[in-house]
Amino acid sequence: MNEVWNKPPVSLEAYQAMVGHEVGVSAWHLVDQPRIDRYADVIEDRQFIHVDPERARKETSFGATIAHGFLTMSLLSIMSYEVMPVIEGTTMGVNYGFDRLRFISPVRAGSRVRGRFILTEAKLRKPGELQSRTSVTVEIEGEEKPALVADWIGLIYFA
Repeated sequence: MNEVWNKPPVSLEAYQAMVGHEVGVSAWHLVDQPRIDRYADVIEDRQFIHVDPERARKETSFGATIAHGFLTMSLLSIMSYEVMPVIEGTTMGVNYGFDRLRFISPVRAGSRVRGRFILTEAKLRKPGELQSRTSVTVEIEGEEKPALVADWIGLIYFA
């Protein structure tokens, strides 16, 4: 098992005390053409801006192929596993959605991205269910503007 899933757990109180603070920054993740191509195959979106490097170079202002926005968004999962603490007694966590998600800058093939996470809310909705809200920014290495910004909501369940 990957060590990102083997972090020592924190108490619910310690987790809630992190509200308003940056929890951490993930490792850099390469978004290369093979990854973009695999994603295009899975979601059946093979628009040339994603899968045809020569045509994208010639016909777009990007100068290269770019990752699907949803590919960049989907990397939030691994980034969050690297950064977000596991709470003691957790049985599972589920993605509840986004209140806000914006794709700010394209991620060109060959770029590396990382996630910066700020915990903005951690409240019990009912016994055994915590709603966690995280402000996340996906940065592109060497770029001034981020790839995306989001207000991400998760539900965490306890035994």
